[in-house]
Amino acid sequence: MKKNMGNVDRIMRLLLAAVFAYLYFSSTVTGTLGLVLVILGGVFVLTSLVSFCPLYTLVGLNTCPKKQ
Repeated sequence: MKKNMGNVDRIMRLLLAAVFAYLYFSSTVTGTLGLVLVILGGVFVLTSLVSFCPLYTLVGLNTCPKKQ
């Protein structure tokens, strides 16, 4: 897998995952929507750790800085 995520993108995903986790575990968002947010947050954490997003590949995005 070739990296296709830059640092800003990774940090934003981690922050969103933390917000989703807080909303779920503080019982602000419950039920199906809460579970969807937790799963989405897990995907965000996983993609941030490996610096690769499969959806970016499908649409041709790359937020990784170019090497000179």
